[in-house]
Amino acid sequence: MLDRIDRSLVSALQNNARLSNKELAARVGLAPSSCLERVRRLQSSGVIRGVHADIDPHAVGIGLQAMVAIRLGQHARETLEALRNHLVERPEVVAMYHVGGAADFLIHVAVRDTTHLRDFAFDQLTSRPEVAHLETSLIYEHTHCGLHVADEPEVEPKPRRRTTKRAPSRRRAKR
Repeated sequence: MLDRIDRSLVSALQNNARLSNKELAARVGLAPSSCLERVRRLQSSGVIRGVHADIDPHAVGIGLQAMVAIRLGQHARETLEALRNHLVERPEVVAMYHVGGAADFLIHVAVRDTTHLRDFAFDQLTSRPEVAHLETSLIYEHTHCGLHVADEPEVEPKPRRRTTKRAPSRRRAKR
């Protein structure tokens, strides 16, 4: 469970992962050594999984992005793992989601153009024995929102109301 300071650290790093340790410590009100120790703990525990550069797709020759819904022909663990392992290795695959519903996988792909998308679909997807069906949707705009950890204090449980026990009433016995 993250405490208030951990949440503040994560929130600050989400807004700007390039903050120096000294700047980060000042923002959350810690000594730099304590800040560094906490950030390292957040990394080693897996809370902070990495720092990523946001790349302009057009600057690197990516002209088209799409979401591809894939339905498996057979729902066996080996089939699922074989396709997952294949997709992870493909440079066109930006993100992959194993989902429930009509599709088994949703993959976000980034390609040069429509010819590259068609070739990827035929050569890397429909040619696979695991794939029974695929459906492609073009992405017109992509905005990455990310997982945001609120920089809020922990919610404290409300204290239980104290009740005072009353002494049992003494009723007079009817005679």
